[in-house]
Amino acid sequence: MNPSATEAVNVTDKPGQRRGKGWLLLVPGMLWLLMFFLFPTVQLFFTSLYDPSGSFEQGYAMTWHFQNYADAIKETSDLFVRSFLYAGITTLVCLLLAYPLAYAIAFKSGRWKNVMLVLVIAPFFTSFLLRTLSWQAILADQGPVTGFLRALAILPDDGRLLATPIAVVAGLIYNFLPFMTLPLYASLDKVDHRLIEAAGDLYSSPFTGFRKVTLPLSMPGLVSGTLLTFIPASGDYINAELLGTPREYMLGNRIQSAFLVEQNYPLAATLSLSLMLLVVVMVILYIRRSGTEELV
Repeated sequence: MNPSATEAVNVTDKPGQRRGKGWLLLVPGMLWLLMFFLFPTVQLFFTSLYDPSGSFEQGYAMTWHFQNYADAIKETSDLFVRSFLYAGITTLVCLLLAYPLAYAIAFKSGRWKNVMLVLVIAPFFTSFLLRTLSWQAILADQGPVTGFLRALAILPDDGRLLATPIAVVAGLIYNFLPFMTLPLYASLDKVDHRLIEAAGDLYSSPFTGFRKVTLPLSMPGLVSGTLLTFIPASGDYINAELLGTPREYMLGNRIQSAFLVEQNYPLAATLSLSLMLLVVVMVILYIRRSGTEELV
């Protein structure tokens, strides 16, 4: 065989071999997901079908009790509504606050851009729990915010912010605002300024140029930010636990109580999977509606 032909065969084989070996890079991540996501989720599914009349001390029998799902949702329907309501309000307020902030960092910050980005992520340097506890002092009955609102007669003399839905939502907004800001900044920072200038050259008003150029180009960041905010907010329980009362508890609080206090594993597993399934359906519908299916 001609040596040159042999070399040609070897050269053509190498890219395929490299592509084949490239799949090996996925193995660690796939093993991690298999061990710490897929297997626990399957185990959670089987746990949700245990006989609800069992107990932690006596054990649970596998009876394939699908009625657990209907009973659990019926029992906690108000918690589902409250969780999604709080998460929706949190996401909307975070969007209204984060978009101007991300826009200013991307287009107006100049040499202060890195400093402003550090300020956005600075809360992550502190524990989530400590950040939430700090809001107890901020919103306390004798705290500065409550006193200021009373002085303006916005709150009555016996009014309070702590242990109210306002406190819970405020804690959620504070804790998840960076999750909205950073994806928005990443999308806005990629926008070509010449496109905005071209819109102005075509006699577009600043608002029309924003609506026709900037906003559509930032949609991937907007969709990612809303998902990164809504999903963890809907399952959160720390803010309602520390800043609210049982009247403000969310579904996460009920799941935490069922798992760790009551040790009612079928109920806890049923609620966990129901929340996961509802969130996945809502996310898919939202992404398809927003026209960014490539994010799935």
